[in-house]
Order: sequence, then structure tokens, then C-alpha cells
Amino acid sequence: MDIHLTSSRLTIRALAPCDLHAFAQYRGMAEVALYQSWSDYSYQDACRLYQQMSRQPFATPGHWFQLALVERETDMLVGDLALFFIDGQQLEIGVTISPRYQGRGLAREAVTCLLDYLFGELKKHRVTAVTDAENQACARLLKSLGFRLEAHFVDNIFFKGAWGSEYVFAMLAADWLRLRSGQM
Repeated sequence: MDIHLTSSRLTIRALAPCDLHAFAQYRGMAEVALYQSWSDYSYQDACRLYQQMSRQPFATPGHWFQLALVERETDMLVGDLALFFIDGQQLEIGVTISPRYQGRGLAREAVTCLLDYLFGELKKHRVTAVTDAENQACARLLKSLGFRLEAHFVDNIFFKGAWGSEYVFAMLAADWLRLRSGQM
């Protein structure tokens, strides 16, 4: 996978073997796992994910890919972006920031850079994001970026021993281009 994007503070690139220890460390934190599909996350889990991604060319429909978010100034892994290529024109995305780096606007910067790439360079049509309805920080981020709330599923998923609700947000390429040109 040959992807290399930069924003003012971040480099966004393919997840690399040198990232896996830090990746597993923040993903293993309870506050990170709270709204994720896992409860525990180990270095071995990170290695398995990396191996699975390595088997598929980037942007293969039906597969998830993780991109590393690296702070340009320190070259430290601060989080990751998840991309699921639904088909040739639609994706689902997710963002995870290490608690050590939260509250600095890095998620907003990363997703903005990613959307510029997906809609501008890759010419994708639609990007969605699904989040736990209790994850208000993520919902606020998506709304602030101009994502439209398209669904609120109530008790639709049995998750970690209880029923949970989810929000589905979406953004069309035309909406993003209007937002970026100041027309919305």
C-alpha cells in the first residue's frame, strides 16, 4: 500500500511493522476499547491485523485497511484511520486517537485530510461512519465536519453483553467539495 498524505501536524501513511507496539498499546486501553468491537487488544492482535491487510491490495472492496497517524514533529504514532472499501465508490471510515493525544484536534485534521484524498484524488462518491450512539465525541466530530446523520439505530447491536445503539453518518463528494469551497 503506497499512501502518504500530510497535513499541518500529521503524516498519514500505511501502518508499518514499527507501529505495531504503539498501535497495540493504545488500542488495549479500556477507554479506547469502550466503543470498539474488542475488549482486549494485544501485540499479537496487531500483528494479525497487519498480516491480513498485507494480503490485499489497498482499496480492495470488502476489506478494512488501517492507516497510521504519525505526528510530523516527533514521528510518534498518535492514532489510526480505518477504511472499509464497500465497493468501488463507497467507503466506511473510523478514527482512533491515543488518549495521550486526544483533545488537540488531531482527529479532525486527519479526517479532513483523508476526505480531501478520498473525494479529490480517488474520486470516491460517498463516505460513511458508524459510531456508538454513546460516543458523543465522535458524533460531534462528524457533525462538525459536515457529515449528515442518516440513521439512529436503537438497540440494534448486542455488544459486550448489552444492547447498544448506533448512529450512521454520511458525506457525499459533492457535499465535501461545496464545504471546502465555502459554498455551504
